[in-house]
Amino acid sequence: MISVSEARTRIISSLTPVANEIVALPQANGRTLAEDLHASLTQPPVAFSAMDGYAVRYQDLETLPAVLKVIGEAPAGGAFNGAIEKDQAVQIFTGGPVPTGADAIVIQENVRRDASTITVSEKPPRGHYIRVAGLDFKTGDLGIRAGTCLGAREIGLAAAMNRPWVCVKKRPRVSLLATGDEVVRPGEPVGQNQIVSSNTLAMAALLSNNGADPTDLGIAMDTRESLLGVANMVKGSDLLVTMGGASVGEYDMVQTVFEQCGLKTNFWQVAMRPGKPLMFGTFNSVPMLGLPGNPVSSLVCGLIFVLPAIQTLLGQSNKAPQLESAILGREVATNDNREDYLRAKLSEVNSELVVTPFPTQDSSMLTVLANADCLLLRRPHAPFARVGETVDIIRLKPNLVGY
Repeated sequence: MISVSEARTRIISSLTPVANEIVALPQANGRTLAEDLHASLTQPPVAFSAMDGYAVRYQDLETLPAVLKVIGEAPAGGAFNGAIEKDQAVQIFTGGPVPTGADAIVIQENVRRDASTITVSEKPPRGHYIRVAGLDFKTGDLGIRAGTCLGAREIGLAAAMNRPWVCVKKRPRVSLLATGDEVVRPGEPVGQNQIVSSNTLAMAALLSNNGADPTDLGIAMDTRESLLGVANMVKGSDLLVTMGGASVGEYDMVQTVFEQCGLKTNFWQVAMRPGKPLMFGTFNSVPMLGLPGNPVSSLVCGLIFVLPAIQTLLGQSNKAPQLESAILGREVATNDNREDYLRAKLSEVNSELVVTPFPTQDSSMLTVLANADCLLLRRPHAPFARVGETVDIIRLKPNLVGY
């Protein structure tokens, strides 16, 4: 067996990022930026007012109250075509360009307006409520770095920078194959000795949520003929993920059969729980990850290994789970030689983050994983841990987007 970190390193170092493509900005949500994105204009292009009020000369407010003559207005989308001189003011609206000569904005609430004059009784700071040209960004400024997954904030910034088209990574094409005579698809008749297969749907959701394009290859039976039928189905994929059939049982045939038709195994078995019978290699030039069949093992391995693989294919930099610290809420026994990922709940007690592992950690129990907030990480040979000790966790984000 190899360690989790070595397994992840071997996987990542064996992968090459996918090609780029140009997409319209409305179609870029959730995509990974392939090239640095720079502003094509200055924002704002000129000084704008941040409030409704009056543009004035700061020096005209030395003595209060100050009476100023209103000589025009500067609406948003319009302008006052002139300059403010001594004891003059221009009515200005939010987003309106600041007239020449003005260096302060008196908000509307702080003046008394007569027919053609205003009386100012409170002096604002010089430059107050003025958004100077280029306050947000200037032409050529770097706005978003390559490798960033584009979300609502990034899409908004790209739009403001006047970038209607962006260069992104193609969605990695991932083929998913479940194996086993004992599993059937959801909705199909379930035999007395069978279970419903959840692995493919769960893995497809994980992949879709993180920028990949999954393809369901169905369920292969525990026969050489059924498994061999997959060989031609994975051509053109960027990654093949199998679930089940990777252990040591007589009916666990994935590695044996695939090696007969092109699989070159890099490693098999990782010192972790759940997920020991993990396999990685290259199947006819397509990188392949063979995951355990137990649904919790499969999804945990998806988080620890498949997700970093997708991030690598997308050219992203975050390729390992982000660890946080928490206070242990239930004692944990001494660990053996395998890295353990305990499903756990999080709570806050006296402003401290408390992690409490579920009492039962069976790798078939999806209800436990579905209700978990995090994975409690236990290093190999970790000693007995008491309540109140500080431990490492991997937080599970909603929809398992990233970590």
